[in-house]
Amino acid sequence: MNYLKTIDFLFTRLPMFQRSGPAAYKNSLTNTLKLDKLYNHPHRKFKSIHVAGTNGKGSVSHMLASVLQAAGYKTGLYTSPHLKDFRERIRVNGKMMPKQEVVNWVGSFRINNKLWKIEPSFFELTVAMAFDYFATQKVDVAIVEVGLGGRLDSTNIILPEVSVITNIGLDHTNLLGDILEKIAVEKAGIIKSNIPVVVGTTQEKISKVFRNIANSKDTQIYFADKEYSAEYAMLGLDGMQIVNIEKNGEQVYPELKLDLKGLYQLKNLPAVLKSIDILNEKGWQITEQNIYEGLKSVSKNTGLLGRWQIIGNNPQIICDTGHNEDGIKAIVKQIENMAFKNLHFIFGTVADKNPEPILILLPKNARYYFACANIERAMNADDLKDIALKFGLKGDSYSSVSEAFKDAQLRADKHDLIFVGGSTFIVAEIL
Repeated sequence: MNYLKTIDFLFTRLPMFQRSGPAAYKNSLTNTLKLDKLYNHPHRKFKSIHVAGTNGKGSVSHMLASVLQAAGYKTGLYTSPHLKDFRERIRVNGKMMPKQEVVNWVGSFRINNKLWKIEPSFFELTVAMAFDYFATQKVDVAIVEVGLGGRLDSTNIILPEVSVITNIGLDHTNLLGDILEKIAVEKAGIIKSNIPVVVGTTQEKISKVFRNIANSKDTQIYFADKEYSAEYAMLGLDGMQIVNIEKNGEQVYPELKLDLKGLYQLKNLPAVLKSIDILNEKGWQITEQNIYEGLKSVSKNTGLLGRWQIIGNNPQIICDTGHNEDGIKAIVKQIENMAFKNLHFIFGTVADKNPEPILILLPKNARYYFACANIERAMNADDLKDIALKFGLKGDSYSSVSEAFKDAQLRADKHDLIFVGGSTFIVAEIL
């Protein structure tokens, strides 16, 4: 079996949440534990950091990985979903798992599974693949991003050095709960006995949920934004954000450069820095220089894509994978602070989510290009256009993302802004 056939097996033969939606979600760790046993418990062979949250968990994971790489640690990174290549999910020191390794591993699984008869989802199998690969590669540490929720996520078998929860927002409400408190309980499922937990953003409505669960597990909990604050200073000539960091009111990292250009990354930095503090207290050796070097080279070191990524100029073209209310609010805020003549907004979403809470947030002074991504879950572009019209959002519908993108490029002046977003899948097709 070659690489293309292997990927076809993963994408078409296994239930995949990204493409099929809630039908592929497994609310049990049964298969995960069977796979873990099949591969001789690989997650016990490396240290780890576990990262959950509604928004920011991917960025925090990549930032931590970059800093640890700068500190000289052989670093695994497991994230999801991928945008261009399946192997983006599984990296060691920024390098994707080789194609032949993926082919060999899946082939071995199919042979071994004749006896075990496990019927895993796509996500369950890829987590097992990642953990086994990290163990084989003998990484010093793996940064492991939660896929969905936390409590019943396939990644939630690790015993990490530190657990990180970035923030809580309304997303996947049909699976995790329709109020913040219920979602917080699911995310807090990664909190484990005597393993410190860092909460990135203090949200008064749910802070008590985290404190109560941490107390019940007899573990220390830290609210990172109570200690650290990140203030935007300026945009450097090299296009990097220059940020001043304070800890407990005192400047600790002046003029820190960050190659990630989204202003919302300032909310993610406290969680990263507090987690590093805890690692150092545990005996890890991460210097101030490592932090500066790691944060100015996140994209280069880890291959991060789709976070306020500039993919064209004259007109400027920006894409971002933010797709829930909090993510869209951050995107709209940054767009409002930009200088451009006209805004062209390529937008699409999935059919199993109500788009109205997002549509009401979008700028009305834009021309919209409603598009349908090439996946089963995608919302019909004509239907999306009709719903958007109720919120004063005007534009045309397109049968494909590429068609929408081409039309936006034809219509846009060199002083305009083309933004691409609303769904990870819309961004993935553009990239």
